[in-house]
Parts: sequence; structure tokens; C-alpha cells
Amino acid sequence: MIKLRRLSKSFGSQPAVRSIDLDVPTGQLVGLLGPNGAGKSTTIKMLTGMLAPTSGTAEVGGFDVVRNPLSVKRIIGYVPETAAVFETLTAWEYLQLVAALYHIPEDEAAERIERFGQFFDLSTFTLQDKQLSAFSKGMRQKVVITAALLHNPEVVLFDEPLNGLDANAALSLKTLISSLARDGKTIVYCSHVLDVVERICERVVIIHRGAIIADGTVPELMAQTGQRTLEQVFNTLTATENLLVRAEEFARVLTQ
Repeated sequence: MIKLRRLSKSFGSQPAVRSIDLDVPTGQLVGLLGPNGAGKSTTIKMLTGMLAPTSGTAEVGGFDVVRNPLSVKRIIGYVPETAAVFETLTAWEYLQLVAALYHIPEDEAAERIERFGQFFDLSTFTLQDKQLSAFSKGMRQKVVITAALLHNPEVVLFDEPLNGLDANAALSLKTLISSLARDGKTIVYCSHVLDVVERICERVVIIHRGAIIADGTVPELMAQTGQRTLEQVFNTLTATENLLVRAEEFARVLTQ
């Protein structure tokens, strides 16, 4: 469903993604991990067509993201790291706008929005009568997730989707993501919350300095590194020192 071949992106003389090769089959839930600045979000934005590759190719559902950007956008849903919305609209108006862009009939769109509202505990009053400028960060995130899933996409790209969500909403979303993958959706899940990735993702790809440095199931990566958790695997592969020991030593310095 997703095929990257020597995909690269540079900003001026600064490389952000370096010649990535990656295949994600239909129905797989993949965790895409990396330190800040590793190239995760840049890779996702190239898959959505928001950024053009400097070189190499990316295909989603058999469509090239450069040559067939609208065909790609029809089959993907994207939850960005920052929940940007049109603040002068109500959530209902915003989601109806999104539905119209995907040519979803108005009555059908209303039914879908109602269902998402019930799932995320957003009342009809909240959806229809409050401008998005009055929404909390978590409420906005619920609206952005709804917008990404409203057209029933084949591929969903999540970039830190739990940002701002309370514990109950986060639990609901994690369960929803796992269920969507079981139903055949292809999902790429970017997050720094590694215990969640460890629990829900069947495959983990780690990017460091713009290149893929590890790819496999969590048990495979643990066996390769001799570590017992995904956090320890991540630390071993991407850090120059043991961060747990460093933090303990720093705490001792602070208390002396």
C-alpha cells in the first residue's frame, strides 16, 4: 500500500530524509519512530503531498505522490502533529466543509459527524454552536481526528495523535486504531510515547538522522539489541549514551 524508493528531502544544504526504502503492506499498523529532527514528520508530509521529495519516489495505493497527488489524497487520512483548524467555524461547519471536499453527501456527512461526536463525547450543542476558537486542545484534536477519518480512508497517517487527549479519549483512540488495522486499514503511527507503540504496533521502523536504522517487530528489535523494552531499544539505537544512567546522575547532582 505504501512504497518508498530512495526517498530523500533536503532543505537547502540540510538533508532531512536520506534515501529511504520502505514497503508497508495493506492492513499493517506500523510505528514510525525517531528522535526530534530525525525525519519522521518530513516523511509523512511527503506521503501526503504537502512536501515534494528532493529525489526518489513515494507511492500510496499505487499512486505516485508527485504525479497523482489528488488520487493519493482521496485515499488517505492525515492527523498532523499540530491540530490546525479554521477557528471562526463551528466544528460542525468545519467537518461539513471537509466532507464536501470528499464529495460526501450532506445527509450522510451529518450522520457520520454525529457518530464521531458520540464516540468522542462531543455533544451536538458543542459541535454546532461553539466556534473552534473556544475548543480546548484535546477537543480540537478530536475534531482533527474526525476530519481525517470522515471519508473512510484506506490509509491513515497519525503524527502524535494523542496530543491533548485525556486518558479516556486516548484509550478510545488507541482501541479504534487497532480495530481499524484489523479491518484492513493501513496505518502509520508516529509517536514519542513508546509504550503505546509497543502495545499496538505490529511493526516498528526507527529513523535516525534521516535514515532507517531498524525495522522489525518489537520482539525482533529486542532480540537484536538485547533490551527488554522498546524504550531501551530506542535509547540503544539512537543515543550516544545511556540516558537512564545520565538522568539518575543528574538527579543526584541537583539534590546535592
